[in-house]
Amino acid sequence: PSLDEMIYNASEMERQGFKTPLLIGGATTSKAHTAIKIAPAYSGVVSHVQDASLVVNVCNDLLNPEKYDKIASDLEIKHEELRKLHASTQQKTKYIPIEKARSKGFKSDWAKTRIDVPEKLGAEVIEVPVEEIIPYIDWSPLFWVWELKGSYPKILEHKKWGEQAKTIFEDAQNLLTQIVKEKQFRPRAVISFWPANSSGDDIEIYSDNSRTEVISKFYTLRQQKEKGDSETYIALSDFVAPKESGREDYIGGFVVTSGEEVEEFSDNFKDNNDDYSAIMVQAIGDRIAEALAEMMHKRVRDKWGYGAEEDLSPQDLIKEKYRGIRPAPGYPSYPDHTEKGALWKLLDVERNIGVELTENYAIYPPSSVAGLYFAHPESKYFHLGLIDRDQVVDFAKRKGISIEEAERWLRPNLGYDSSSSKQAV
Repeated sequence: PSLDEMIYNASEMERQGFKTPLLIGGATTSKAHTAIKIAPAYSGVVSHVQDASLVVNVCNDLLNPEKYDKIASDLEIKHEELRKLHASTQQKTKYIPIEKARSKGFKSDWAKTRIDVPEKLGAEVIEVPVEEIIPYIDWSPLFWVWELKGSYPKILEHKKWGEQAKTIFEDAQNLLTQIVKEKQFRPRAVISFWPANSSGDDIEIYSDNSRTEVISKFYTLRQQKEKGDSETYIALSDFVAPKESGREDYIGGFVVTSGEEVEEFSDNFKDNNDDYSAIMVQAIGDRIAEALAEMMHKRVRDKWGYGAEEDLSPQDLIKEKYRGIRPAPGYPSYPDHTEKGALWKLLDVERNIGVELTENYAIYPPSSVAGLYFAHPESKYFHLGLIDRDQVVDFAKRKGISIEEAERWLRPNLGYDSSSSKQAV
């Protein structure tokens, strides 16, 4: 559900007299939003859970009568602290007008900036055996699922939980061997390049290199919280050559998945009351999807022409020691989940690899990753942060949606109280 729907559901639970603990999670959620917007709507326990794989542990604690009261009390104290911090921050935070932010955006010398031309435009569908993906796997997040903090392989020698980490890793490797041997998963990807140019904060996608027909647009957002005088206010569109530069630029897009087979294999263990293995299968599915995204990004850089210049190990790839970025809709630099809709249409994702979007733009199967490719030599990830209402109004107009709809999807990034905002447009 959207963030607004979460608040509504919490209110309905309160109205109907529920006492059941309410767990909040998802890519766009946060502890702050849970404390500020959702918890006040429900008198029962409300807990933000960072990762779905942690739900079992949280539920076990809440079902323990000896722990319940303390958990409820601690959560309320934390929520109140976050609400006070938010109120204080809101009063201190300043924003610059969106037009001024644009004038202070990242500036590239487009007459000299290197722009590489992809060897082929259009979509490519690829199916990759799991064993070919394994070298690209970043194993560190596997341990985070079990609340063991650290990075692989150092975590295996950790003084406190090294032995537990070794057991988890061995179990994961045994399951992975079974997955490969029995061909349990069917990872696949769809990638594409398109001719593109920026137009303000938007990125126009063209049907071909004649650049006469705009077939889609990606609508980006710009940092707006006040910084120092010499600082820049970045939007993803800054990394694509503007139309007026006279340069012909390109971007790419992708969706990768470990497949619906991950859920099916996990369900087999659930049916046999083996929750540990069920969670492990899902965790491995997530690792494979992320690794396939890394593998496809390498393929894309090679096809873009500049990847052949790289001499990087798998660990270098995991540490992203390469040119270019692949931001995903719904994440810090590109927070609007509805942008996935344009990507799905351009890539014909459902037909090509069977990955769907729900009505709230969640991706199914869950062990899937999607995003855009940028090749600008100075492109980088950034955090959009909070934005002011003038940008939201402008964004809604550009995208052809109501201000209320824009606020609904950008809720975590709003630097103002939309419920009390009655300003005229």
